[in-house]
Amino acid sequence: MSDAITDAAASASAGRRAKPTWVVVVISVLFGLFYAYALWNAVSFLIAQATGPLGLNAYGWFVLLLAVIFPLVAFGVAFAIGWRRAWWQFALVLFTGLCAVSVFWLNVIAYAAVYGASLLG
Repeated sequence: MSDAITDAAASASAGRRAKPTWVVVVISVLFGLFYAYALWNAVSFLIAQATGPLGLNAYGWFVLLLAVIFPLVAFGVAFAIGWRRAWWQFALVLFTGLCAVSVFWLNVIAYAAVYGASLLG
């Protein structure tokens, strides 16, 4: 009985092809460009607010630095979760992380638009 189970597991894993490394690299680079764009926007907004006429208070620094760090963390977590999966699942996990980054960025922008003066020094 255990030989049949072992043979079935071996044939299932042998029938499964490992995805080539170049697929992981291409998908990571394509999605990485979008994550980098979100990071660049966050850094640009942080610099613009910090060098403005009023500067930033401690809470403003916290919120805007979190907006800089979040895309890096989200990409790392999404990559760690998805890199061993099928290519379309890997792309879907990276897309989900990118959606989370986008929602967070929109929340930061909305907060800055509504309560922008409270972020300033």
